[in-house]
Amino acid sequence: MSTFDIELVGKVGSMALINQYRDDMDYNIISMLGKELKPGYVWITSGAAEIGRLDYIKRTGKELNSGNLEMDKIDYAAQGQSIIMTEYRRFISPKYGIRQILVEHQHFNDEAKRDHLKNVLIRCAQQGTIPIINYNDPVSDEEVRKLEIRNLKKDHRTVVECVDNDETASQIACILKPKILLILTSVDGIYTKLNDESSLVKEIAGKDVYETINSVEYYQNFANGASRKGAHGARAKLEYIKKPVMNGTTVYIANSKYKISDIITGKAPSTKICTR
Repeated sequence: MSTFDIELVGKVGSMALINQYRDDMDYNIISMLGKELKPGYVWITSGAAEIGRLDYIKRTGKELNSGNLEMDKIDYAAQGQSIIMTEYRRFISPKYGIRQILVEHQHFNDEAKRDHLKNVLIRCAQQGTIPIINYNDPVSDEEVRKLEIRNLKKDHRTVVECVDNDETASQIACILKPKILLILTSVDGIYTKLNDESSLVKEIAGKDVYETINSVEYYQNFANGASRKGAHGARAKLEYIKKPVMNGTTVYIANSKYKISDIITGKAPSTKICTR
């Protein structure tokens, strides 16, 4: 019988936090999420760069135009981080502390750093606080990161790159072994037909972990498309969650418009991935 370190690791995607009709943060989503977050949950949030971009435009009337898109993203992310944390603090119950934790690929590729990160996150649960995690874009240079990854690959068979927060969330789940890994996005789950809501896959499961992983790989054949430019899409999500599933974690891929509690109790639609 599996034992778990914590209750839930959750992640919300960039586009799931944005109201595209208003070009602004979706405060209703942040409010709903914040009201359900509690100690024992570890939360990975995307959106810093896009929210920072929208905030910069609101304040200056224009976008950054340095000629270097990577540099602009870094500057937007630095501006967006404080906004995201302010809004989570606004809506999470005042009886709980929150802690911002910024991670980079190096924290997952070094055993000592992995252990340190795990201990930090376990203490959050023990001390009645909620960790809010994001990738540390403001101090992360893409070329330096690529060089470090190449060097790591010379000595390791597998290397964590943290290409997006889906991978980050799955790696956190590997470190902590949560009962549930929740991936929130802008759609209801995994579909067998693009833009066809009736083709939602409600469950991917097997009688043992090997059969479950085979089922995941089967549905990867249908999982195409991404919510935004630069995102790696549904196929990558299914790839990242394989190891947590092998560790006994139940995974839900669902829409951020639904309550966390409704997703994990089956009241809201989702794709549930587990070993029966």
